[in-house]
Amino acid sequence: MSDPAGTLRLDKWLWFARFFKTRSLATKYVQGGKMRVNTVNVAKPHYSLRVGDVLTFPMRTGIKVVKVLDLGSRRGPAPEAQALYEDMSPPPPKRTDGEKENGPSPAVGPVAARERGAGRPTKRERRETDRLRGA
Repeated sequence: MSDPAGTLRLDKWLWFARFFKTRSLATKYVQGGKMRVNTVNVAKPHYSLRVGDVLTFPMRTGIKVVKVLDLGSRRGPAPEAQALYEDMSPPPPKRTDGEKENGPSPAVGPVAARERGAGRPTKRERRETDRLRGA
């Protein structure tokens, strides 16, 4: 339910566009101060959003940059929600071979390999080690 001036609350639009599962989560996120609307930091969930505004905010997968195409009138199915905005986010960084989607960065390097059974010592092995050390 948008008012005649063609605006909608920011938290409500984020919920309509399915960026957040609940409206209260969207409200808390905006209050965190990490949201930008047209390069202006916004910390109020009642900020009036208009068609054509550009939102910039961090998500788990990276920085999201979206342009508002429509305000919407309800939280509908995913195709309807995706029609509310245009995704202008930069492409994610390229992954190297063998790197998982959410795996370690290339600077960390591969995890050291170990033989089977060569992990943490069992309780019995630890006691034997302590006896050898004289502890």
